[in-house]
Amino acid sequence: MKFLIIIPTHNEEKNILFTLKSLVQQTFQNFLCVVVNDGSTDKTQEIVENYISNFTLSSVETSKFKIQNLALSEHEPGAKVVRTFNKGLETVDLKDFDVICKFDADIIFPKNYLQKIKTEYESNPKSGMVSGIVKIKKSVFEYHLAFDFIDQKKQWKFENISSQNHVRGPIKSYRKECFQDMNGLRPVLGWDNIDVMLAQKNGWEVKTIKDLWVKHLRPTAYQYKSQKAKKLGEYFYNIGLSLPLAAISSAKSSFKNRSISEFFTTLTTFLKQKEERRLSSEEIKYIRNLRWGKMLRR
Repeated sequence: MKFLIIIPTHNEEKNILFTLKSLVQQTFQNFLCVVVNDGSTDKTQEIVENYISNFTLSSVETSKFKIQNLALSEHEPGAKVVRTFNKGLETVDLKDFDVICKFDADIIFPKNYLQKIKTEYESNPKSGMVSGIVKIKKSVFEYHLAFDFIDQKKQWKFENISSQNHVRGPIKSYRKECFQDMNGLRPVLGWDNIDVMLAQKNGWEVKTIKDLWVKHLRPTAYQYKSQKAKKLGEYFYNIGLSLPLAAISSAKSSFKNRSISEFFTTLTTFLKQKEERRLSSEEIKYIRNLRWGKMLRR
């Protein structure tokens, strides 16, 4: 198997070296990593280019790493990262790869990460998406323990923003055939839930390996917390929910968070969406039936 790893990157001068070094240390080395620098205004480009040209580990060829530098794109939560990822896809021929990975630039991987992902794909032909789980630091980050995954001090905790059964956005991997069946990733907020549903629609299994974890150096979407209700309304629209489904889903979320205002904000935002959805009518029908089925079972 050969892996294609694409890392969309913007202003990650503090984190990108940790990610690259953890990939250099992988026990499985049959991969190509493309860092797609989306107009960084800090030293990200310089750091990556210097690292690629200067590191001298004899066991790793510099040709395993490439950088693609883009002009700064417009800031769009969800859409921006997928469009940057797609620019990386355009630099390769997918026929040369078996697994496609979209990794964030602020992740530290254990040495056996790619090997365990590879083993899962090889052992189960129906596995279409596979990942480990994501942990964030509980205390101050200790640089000398950056690549230590024994974690004797218990400094890392599960990033509890989704189920441990969900393949998270920062560490996505896809069997190439699954990725092609899904028709790739959709450049909208919520792409990292849409892909799971479309993989399942096409008969693929989604697997997280619970004892395999990565270090996430920044909490996910930390800058969007104050906009949560609006983003939820946009997400409900993007995944194709009908008005009744959006209303019920908004009510459930607002009840969980004990916020009546959240319900009205979410639903109002949903109703304001005018852009054409990035899903086909068949895909929308599948997602709506899936959501109704989950609600009725509860």
